[in-house]
Parts: sequence; structure tokens; C-alpha cells
Amino acid sequence: MSTNREQWSSKFGFIMASAGAAIGLGAIWKLPYVTGMSGGGAFFLIFVAFTILIGLPMLISEFIIGRGAQKEAVTAYKKLAPNSFWAITGHLGVIGCFLLLSFYAVVGGWVLIYSLMAIGGRVIQSDASYPDLFGSITATPYVTLLGLAVFLLINIIVISVGIKNGIEKASKYMMPLLFVFFIILVIRSLTLDGAMEGIKFFLYPDFSKVTGESVLYALGQSFFALAVGFSCMVTYSSYLSKKESIPSAAGSIVLMNIFVSLLAGLAIFPVVFAFGFEPAEGPGLLFMVLPAVFSQIPLGEFFLAVFLLLFLFATLTSSFSLLEIIVSAFTESGKRSRKKVAWISGIVVFFAGIPAALSFSLLQDFQIFGKTVFDTTDFLVSNILLPLGCLLIALFITIKMNKQLVKEEFTLSNTLSPFMFTTWSVLMKWVVPVTIILVFLGTLGII
Repeated sequence: MSTNREQWSSKFGFIMASAGAAIGLGAIWKLPYVTGMSGGGAFFLIFVAFTILIGLPMLISEFIIGRGAQKEAVTAYKKLAPNSFWAITGHLGVIGCFLLLSFYAVVGGWVLIYSLMAIGGRVIQSDASYPDLFGSITATPYVTLLGLAVFLLINIIVISVGIKNGIEKASKYMMPLLFVFFIILVIRSLTLDGAMEGIKFFLYPDFSKVTGESVLYALGQSFFALAVGFSCMVTYSSYLSKKESIPSAAGSIVLMNIFVSLLAGLAIFPVVFAFGFEPAEGPGLLFMVLPAVFSQIPLGEFFLAVFLLLFLFATLTSSFSLLEIIVSAFTESGKRSRKKVAWISGIVVFFAGIPAALSFSLLQDFQIFGKTVFDTTDFLVSNILLPLGCLLIALFITIKMNKQLVKEEFTLSNTLSPFMFTTWSVLMKWVVPVTIILVFLGTLGII
């Protein structure tokens, strides 16, 4: 094993960085609007079930592969299964992260724009129509492209610095602050007139609204929210010390993710119903709700600016993991400069993201299977490539990876009973792959 490989300085730093990779647009931006479009409480309940039964075992698996190989995603599979086709799993991860970042960075640009506007006192206004405000931003090509460019520039700078001094240092301070401000936001949302209707929509499970497509969305969301399926966590855990417990770290990240997802719903849906917004509004839901709720709080503009900056950071920590897997795949050999590869990768992602950025303006009438470029890329990544990546990882760790190494990595530095390892093994061997396949077949109308 390589001993001079950069590592996280502490378990807390690793958990905060991994939580930052998972807790971002998935939990705060995407979950509320997908829940709104998929019927509310029943969708959220299915999402939580998938996160615990499928997402958690998958997260543990990626951690085992990464720390077991101590290599980034592509090289990890080559090292653990030499001269086999399993390296395609790592390559799929790099391609998937590239596609995901191409539209993720567009939303990151929106968050950046809103943050700057809030700092300038231009978001909360007495006569403001927040849906119109969001629409005017996304319908202005140069604004969305500038936001996309600056967001990616920040990513390039941080990834160029490295793991310990870049990603970890930023995550350790900003993630806890995000939790604090989220709780403040939830408290205010719950005290609005009409808030109970939003809580009922979010938490009361009406299974009559569940469809095959919504179940697939819930499965994809559980992967999206935990950043599993594209081997991002393989790369992150490759920097993890052998002194840390993998199940403990994974469990902490999953609990934090579910908690933030719950906070996001409790912050958003009471406001949606109190202010008469549509819960199925789509990707812009968060950007309409946030200004509305902060407008009801003393010093609302100040708190909105602070919250948006923290949200921007959470968005960035997620995008760091996506760019990191791309950069690390091309720098593992040591023959290429991290800084140079980060710049080239960031520029290529920018050009790839232009069609998604223009999906709400110049390209809004351009449809692929009835969806905009933005929505098509989102669906392809979240509902096709992520489950496929998870299926390959599940098959790899149960069929191909050395069984003794798997058990050693799972049990290292923890006091869990053998039953826990057996339970995880059964989930990964049967429940995870069978669930993914059944959901796919159901969506295709085959079963």
C-alpha cells in the first residue's frame, strides 16, 4: 500500500467533507422539488427507506473499495481486479460525474447569483414576485453563463490546492454553520400561517400518488443525495486512515443526510402552502421559497445572505467531489500536474454545461424526449447512470473483490458484531441489486 498518499487529517474532517459531498443540491435543492412533483409524503418515506436499505450499504461499499485499494476510482478497480472488465465501473463514474457536474454547476451558478444579489440587498423587496425574479435570472443567458463560469472557477481553485488544505479545511467550518442556519429557517417556516398544510403534504404518506416513475425517482434521489454510484466516495475514502471505522463514518453521513433532507422539507413546504406556491414548481422551487420566508424575519436580507452563502458552500462541497474524481483519475500516475488537469477539466465542463445553462432561455424550446437539455441530463444521470453504477459496484464487491479484504475493511477499528457484517453482505448481495433491477423493470413496464 502507498504510504505517502495524502490523507484526511481526522475522522471529523473526513465525515464533514463526505457529508459536504452528499449534503448539497441533492438534499437542499433537489429533494424538495422532486418530492413536490412526486406526491409528497409517500415519496419522502420511500426515499428514506431506500437511503437506509440501499444507500447506506452502497456508501459502505464505496468506502471499502476506496480504502482497500487506496487508489482513486478508476485505478482502484484495476488494482483490486487486474486484467478484468470491472475497470469500466470507474470509467462510468468519471463520465457520470462529468455529466452530473455539467448541470449541477448550472444550479451552483444560480445559488452564486442569488448569494451576490442578497449581499447587495436586491432579493427581498416589498413588491417582489419571487417566481418572476427567478425566471428573469434563468432566462438571461449571459447571467446564467457567468454564474456557471464563476462557480466552476471556485471549484478549480480549491481542487488545485488538494485534499487536506482545500476540501477538508473548508468543510470542517462551514458544514456545522449550515445546520445552525437551517434550523433557524425551519423554526420560522413552521410558525407561518398555513404551515400545517405544508407539513401534512410533506410527511403524510398518500400512497395512491405513488407511480413506477416516482419510485425510480426515489431510488435515484437516494443515490444522488449520498453521492454514491459514480465512485466519488471511492476516491474520497482512498484518503481515509486505517484507524477509522467505515460503518461508523458511513452511518454518520447517512443520518446527517436524512436529517438535512427532513429539515429541507420542513423549511420549504410550509412556505410553499403559506405563500400559495405550487409544490410541483420544479427546479426553481427553492429560489422562490427562500426569499419569501426570509422576508418575514427581522434582518431578513442579512440572514438570507448568510444562509445563501452557506448553501453556496454546501453546493460547492458537493461539486468538489465531482471534479475531484475527474481530476484524480488523470493525476494518479503522478505524470500530470493536479493544477493543470483541474483547469482543463473545469473548462471542458463549462462548455459541456452551456446547453443546460441555456435550457431556460435560448434553448427552452429544444426538447429531447419531451424534456429540456437540463431535465434530460438530470434524468439520465439520476435515474439511469447512478442506479447502473450502483448495480455494478454491488456486483463487484460481492462477486469479484477479495472477500477477506472486504471483511477486514468493514471490521477495522470498530466493535460491531459479526451479525452487522452478515446483514450488510446480504443487503449488498441480494437486496441492493434485486431492488435496482426490479425498479428498472417496473419503470419500463415489463413487470
